Amino acid sequence: MNDTSSPASPDVSPDSPDLVHVMLAECSPADADAVFEVLGAHFASDRAGVVPHRGESPQPAAWTGSFRVDHAPEQVAGVLLAGPVTADLQGGPVAVDRLRKTLAEAFAVEAAGMSAGDQEVDVQIRLTSA
Repeated sequence: MNDTSSPASPDVSPDSPDLVHVMLAECSPADADAVFEVLGAHFASDRAGVVPHRGESPQPAAWTGSFRVDHAPEQVAGVLLAGPVTADLQGGPVAVDRLRKTLAEAFAVEAAGMSAGDQEVDVQIRLTSA
């Protein structure tokens, strides 16, 4: 896994219900960057200034980031992707739902799976251009 996040983290504790961990896979660096740009424009993140890049392997297995999703953005512009992106979202149910809805405004979103616990959910979605 290629964790390209910076050491700084969103101004929130790791067990906060507003913190959502995002892992992107099965996509190009440019598409990962496009998804993280959308999220970074609306939520505080540990990815400030970090751009997905190619490492030694032809393509990293995944890119990760954490976002503080303490509000629902008013307006999100649509974004084009070169190919599909698989996104795993993990965090508090309300924050994960806000983040998923934000992504649904920028991209076409297809649910791929979900598991839920008492205080945390894991959601997998597939993003394509809207």
